[in-house]
Amino acid sequence: MASWLPETLFEIVGQGQAPSKDYYQLLVTRSQLIFRWWKISLRSEFRSAKPGETKETHEDFLENSHLQVQIALIFGGRILDYVSNLCGGKFDFLERLSDKLLLSIISYLDLEDVGRLSQTSHRFAKLCMSDKLWEQIVHSACDSITPDMRALAKAKGWRHIFLTNKLQLQPQLGTKKQRRGGQREKHH
Repeated sequence: MASWLPETLFEIVGQGQAPSKDYYQLLVTRSQLIFRWWKISLRSEFRSAKPGETKETHEDFLENSHLQVQIALIFGGRILDYVSNLCGGKFDFLERLSDKLLLSIISYLDLEDVGRLSQTSHRFAKLCMSDKLWEQIVHSACDSITPDMRALAKAKGWRHIFLTNKLQLQPQLGTKKQRRGGQREKHH
């Protein structure tokens, strides 16, 4: 496994399905999967129940259908698929990049693509709506940033500045396109 990966690849905690109050933790490290549970009950026969723990290598987990079913029941099928992929050596490297680096990459996308990307995950939605991204977009779209624009951006946000400027420029862009279209017709 890649040595630059952090020791803990994934961690999630949760509670069992109602009426259970049991508490669970699932941890995937570079070399193993650790599943822990704590029995929570008011019933006297369970009060002395000690927490439990199962440790499996990635390979053993991929063959342990009983543990996979438990994880799917507690955390859901999507988590099981994700954990199985991690244990199988399939990583989502994009998710592991820093926000700063992702913002830099996103700033080169077309606006339509930024909108589509924002729909792929909570993390990308947050990044695509971030003021830092929209500041970069405004800087790349405008020749200069005036102190008034900065003050307004501080009050309203860079996304607001960009969208306001875009709306104000739209009629001008439309008339330029109409003129170009008219010139093309004359040439044909």
